[in-house]
Amino acid sequence: MKTTILVHCPDQSGIISTVTGFIHRNQGNIVYLDQHVDKPANVFFMRTVIEFADTFSDLKGFKSLFQEELASIYKMKWSLHTDKKLPKMAVFVSKYNHCLYDLLSRYQSGELAVEIPFILSNHDDLKYIADQFEIPFFHIPFNKQNKVEAEKEQLALLEKEKIDFIVLARYMQIVSGMLINKFQNKIINIHHSFLPAFAGAKPYHAAFKRGVKIIGATSHYVTEDLDAGPIIEQDVTTVSHSHAIEDFITKGRDLEKIVLSRGVKLHIARKTMVYNNKTIIFT
Repeated sequence: MKTTILVHCPDQSGIISTVTGFIHRNQGNIVYLDQHVDKPANVFFMRTVIEFADTFSDLKGFKSLFQEELASIYKMKWSLHTDKKLPKMAVFVSKYNHCLYDLLSRYQSGELAVEIPFILSNHDDLKYIADQFEIPFFHIPFNKQNKVEAEKEQLALLEKEKIDFIVLARYMQIVSGMLINKFQNKIINIHHSFLPAFAGAKPYHAAFKRGVKIIGATSHYVTEDLDAGPIIEQDVTTVSHSHAIEDFITKGRDLEKIVLSRGVKLHIARKTMVYNNKTIIFT
């Protein structure tokens, strides 16, 4: 059984040796370890992947001892994740299909180690894609008049299916604080990197008019501060005066697909840690 432990705490001497010693004494074999110290904040971060022998069966006892002997002493905030169960990922979409197709293709090929219990949309335009991949599709209309009821319906569905995290694959609605609080640092969004400089309905048109030389995309965790959550992954590509607006849009959508999938993979692999609205990303 492979197990990942994520830790952050005030930086002090002896943390690594104490943790590795504890793991060794409790039948664990370390197969990966990486750490980082945020010097200005004096905060220590560590990601450790361990394997237990086939005969090991007391994970509950291991967690209890870790809390008692390490976490309480070093004032750690920590979490432990095993590979025994695939995380459940819900996908929210609207009318754009490029990110949805990309995620589902990667999922079908085995590239994304998740379960996808359902796809949810505020429109029914993309139901045919869900049908193609044989994934349940739920159409929950969303507007100013039904906003509260729609959010309750979304939350009920997420709780019923025991969803672990949500991916907004170009879901063109503002996610409510209720949902964000329920899935803190567990909602991943994608947007073009022009925000906020080129906000609005046609950012690529605005960028084209300004003669930009690069375009990009950003995947991030969702917070109530719109499009300003902790960044997970980013990428850019060059453009020039020879490109038309259609080229900008095509290049931008390609980047959105790639950057979103990278962000999802990092989250699935437990390689992201959020602290003070920024991320530590382990390789």
